[in-house]
Amino acid sequence: MKLLFSLLFLCTAVWMPAQDAAPASERTAIEFKDGDKLVLLGNTVFEREQRYGAFEPRLALALGDTKVSVRNLAWSGDTVFGHARSYFGPPEEGLQRLSGHLDMLKPTVVMLCYGSELAFERLKGLPDFLTGYRSLIDLIRAKSPGVRIVVVAPPPLVNLQAPLPDLTTENKNLSSLRDALRKFAMMQNAFFVDWFELMGGMPKPGLASKSLTENGVHYTQEGYEKLASKLVEGLGLKMPEAPSPALENLRRAVIAKDTLFFNRWRPQNETYLFGFRKHEQGQNAKEIPMFDPLIAEGDATIQKLKAEALSQARRP
Repeated sequence: MKLLFSLLFLCTAVWMPAQDAAPASERTAIEFKDGDKLVLLGNTVFEREQRYGAFEPRLALALGDTKVSVRNLAWSGDTVFGHARSYFGPPEEGLQRLSGHLDMLKPTVVMLCYGSELAFERLKGLPDFLTGYRSLIDLIRAKSPGVRIVVVAPPPLVNLQAPLPDLTTENKNLSSLRDALRKFAMMQNAFFVDWFELMGGMPKPGLASKSLTENGVHYTQEGYEKLASKLVEGLGLKMPEAPSPALENLRRAVIAKDTLFFNRWRPQNETYLFGFRKHEQGQNAKEIPMFDPLIAEGDATIQKLKAEALSQARRP
């Protein structure tokens, strides 16, 4: 009997699932590893980040010696179904295009921010949205096994003076969406960032005394600086106090790299290079991969400037 008991115990120990790591949804900080490839995926709020270069410098400084490359695959007006990136065809074509870009980048971490359009749709599309979101995450995991997923709730809207509309109802919708995304992230074993609450949550009644947006929806450069700081905070990281000139040099390098990458994955004449008119200029498609070494040089410059900034920074 003792021998039988010992064998049963041994089998149980072998087959018991590992408990050394808490689910992503229960962690207070996401772990970044040296050499990680982070991809930003979403709609307008993420796409416009490359215009201001606010997030990557702060993330880089917060990570210290850990080197992480960042690529922005966000697309203005996009949805979890791939509507915006589908060009002339159905949404499925957009997801096929995304699939190719994921193959190219092979991310180890993907940060997604979707759902802001539901603020204006009274959440009537929430069930379909969550179903599409799950399918999108399934696609990412199929392309990059072991990838870590970060689900980010969209930030709040801002009430400005007339003739711009009162966005109180829309913010209530975003608050409900945030609650749904928190549960969704838990079910997907994804890390969740409550960007809505980090940016102030439900705005108080009345007009904003100082807006961080252009029109209540799209954030300004100052707005993106706050968005970026709060996003880093939401990831459980702390950024050291770097001198403004060093941070500005880093920001400019990030914008330059992001511009190169944008032209790599979204060339303005893509229809002529790869689409139905490639018979006219398709011979020039060979030039697109030539951006890759330039982007790699941009990454190296960012790391060099980060080291300089860290040498001047005060750790929190």
